[in-house]
Amino acid sequence: MAKLLEMPKLSPTMEEGQIGAWKKAEGDAVDVDDLLAEVETDKATMEFRSFDKGTLLKILVPAGSMVKLGQPVAVIGKPGEDLSGLALSGAPAPVAPSPAPLPASSTPAPVPGVAGNASATPSPVDGGMDGRVKASPYVRKVARERGLSLAAVHGSGPNGRIVARDLENPAALTSLASPSARPVRGDLAAPDAHPLSMMRKTIARRLTESKQTVPHFYLTIDIDADPLHHLREHVSDDLKESLGDKAPRVSVNDLIVKAVAIALVRVPACNASYSPDALLYHNRVDISVAVAVDDGLLTPVVRDADKKTVLEIGREVRDLADRAKKKKLQPEEMANGTFSVSNLGMYGIDSFAAVINPPEGAILALGQIRREPVVQGDAVVPGRRLAMTLSCDHRVIDGAIGATYLKALRDVLEHPGQILLF
Repeated sequence: MAKLLEMPKLSPTMEEGQIGAWKKAEGDAVDVDDLLAEVETDKATMEFRSFDKGTLLKILVPAGSMVKLGQPVAVIGKPGEDLSGLALSGAPAPVAPSPAPLPASSTPAPVPGVAGNASATPSPVDGGMDGRVKASPYVRKVARERGLSLAAVHGSGPNGRIVARDLENPAALTSLASPSARPVRGDLAAPDAHPLSMMRKTIARRLTESKQTVPHFYLTIDIDADPLHHLREHVSDDLKESLGDKAPRVSVNDLIVKAVAIALVRVPACNASYSPDALLYHNRVDISVAVAVDDGLLTPVVRDADKKTVLEIGREVRDLADRAKKKKLQPEEMANGTFSVSNLGMYGIDSFAAVINPPEGAILALGQIRREPVVQGDAVVPGRRLAMTLSCDHRVIDGAIGATYLKALRDVLEHPGQILLF
């Protein structure tokens, strides 16, 4: 008997997903655990695999479509089965023309000062030969938010239906802009509109929640980075001398992640989270490391960083970062960190303040190691400095506790032999 395949929950926080690409075509044989499609969730591109065996009889939503959890996306069964008894609610059905007038809410409000636009301006989601376009509520919502008219869009879905990917073509966006969204002045060009990806939507939601609900305060410290710099040089030179081209790479960031973990063991009050009923002091040191990717930012987690060597941390961070950029991380690899580190030093940034990644209680922002004159005794000599800013959740960490942590971290980094001993 034919069976509807529904969009499964592929990550703990997933509420909807975008079908990136179908890996099976209609008429293909499907076995249990075969890859059906790739789905972009709020954090990564996940594999949608089959729990059933049969033939893929019908694909109900094309690639590029946004799909809610539980929405039918395909039909599997035996070749030639009658599908008329199935409720194909996931299928993009054509929209019939209606003689009734459109609701007032679907018509954009007039733009003050633009003559004649009150009645002549078309709705940004209506148009076409029959007066209506074929598009899902999600596509219409994106069009409204972007001030786009779908009337001139050539839909690539079934029966000319407009799907999400049709709004992602930059070359078409100029013709998509509705008259009400065009600039009044002739010397202003319309902006390039790019629909939000799943990741960008999640980043926007989580960071807004963080700044609105978490009382941030910031502590900045400037440390002598010469010892750290010299340690890295000596370790790298020794490894290269011993192992040649096979020598593993040791970065300043690897050393700092280890130092952060050591300092959290010494000041456990900073390795904590807020909950409505209690402050949670963690008995593990799991460091979330911010990684820039094409769509935004991911924070894969180095588990038990206090118990790993610098070389182990370095290998793990590079592996996590590489898979993050390829959207190959699993959700559990980006969850349940206890403290975050964000480093923008490689971009030439001297210092900055980062937004806390709830439910963690703090995040450390690192700038670049700066060459500048420093005072030693009565002399001014060349030196290296590093600025670090700790963003704290004031519900969890008070100023004195945050300052104590930064003092402990400075002690480790200015006497970095400790990093190799613990």
